[in-house]
Amino acid sequence: MSGGVDSSATAALLLEQGYDVVGITLKLWPQDCVSRAEDKCCGPQAVMDARSVCHKLNVPYYLIDESADFQKVVIQYFADEYRAGRTPNPCVMCNERLKFGSLITRARQLGGEFIATGHFARVEKAANGRTLLKRGRDSRKDQSYFLFSLKQDQLSFVIFPLGEKTKADTREVARECQLKTADKEESMEICFVPDKDYGKFLSSAKLVTPHRGEIMDIHGKVLGHHEGIEYYTIGQRKGLGISSPRPLYVIDLLPESNRVIVGDETLLEKSEFIIERCNWIPFEEPPESLEVTAKIRYNHPGVAATVIPLPGGSASVRLHVPQRAITPGQACVLYQDDLVVGGGWIAREKASQTTSVAA
Repeated sequence: MSGGVDSSATAALLLEQGYDVVGITLKLWPQDCVSRAEDKCCGPQAVMDARSVCHKLNVPYYLIDESADFQKVVIQYFADEYRAGRTPNPCVMCNERLKFGSLITRARQLGGEFIATGHFARVEKAANGRTLLKRGRDSRKDQSYFLFSLKQDQLSFVIFPLGEKTKADTREVARECQLKTADKEESMEICFVPDKDYGKFLSSAKLVTPHRGEIMDIHGKVLGHHEGIEYYTIGQRKGLGISSPRPLYVIDLLPESNRVIVGDETLLEKSEFIIERCNWIPFEEPPESLEVTAKIRYNHPGVAATVIPLPGGSASVRLHVPQRAITPGQACVLYQDDLVVGGGWIAREKASQTTSVAA
């Protein structure tokens, strides 16, 4: 229970369906970070709200300290990815390793048969015995993208009571039960990054120290300097600190030489890339090729693509229409209608044409 309306309504719906419910909040914040977490998911206020909801529903409530693992598994990953010239997706990692990792272990210790969360997604059993992951019915709130990396043993242990609900339905459930979270505003930002300023967070948490490097164009001309590639992401235009007669965008980040490569917006478009550490949900071994809809970031509408699985758990993705700012480190999630076929992590190109001169 994150202290928001979705998990609150989830608990109420499960009680209505006859389940024996236990509320659990994972304490993800070290004590010295409480000020950053005050109004965030799983922060102090969220804990009070979750406890209040459980009291109202008359169900047991547990607060479990996972702050050490959160620091090691999620925050350290977040910093490491930026240092490697990639843009991380901490929500996917938190789901895989903590919310559907450590939490399942804790649930089993408490004798639980399932865990349930307030995610807008659905799970179904297939004829072959595998557990399928599908989009939530509310397309505006669907969160299946953040769950693509869950394995079969995790999916088979999960219930998503909000999968068939809309956000309005969810708030109505909470209102009918007179839960204090019914009209609580939801947070859309990364829970541990205040004001969406990830660079400031990395610096203040001493996860990154400034290290001067060059900002170059694709021809190798130095246009300016920066304090570390960690403060940049593919597609960025603002905050480059350089002057140019035309708009320039970050088109690549070179961790080996600490260089930021900039160029014209047209250089951001491409149609082919590799995804790594793929997870396939409907089948253990994927077919030789797949026709899918690929989402290259959470708020991306998706585009038709052909996927060719490769040895070593990777796959080649060819988009039928080129897309802008395909960002290494982000998740590329593959769909067939509502079914999540699987996905993987967008890899950095070993030697891209746009940066070969600068490198």
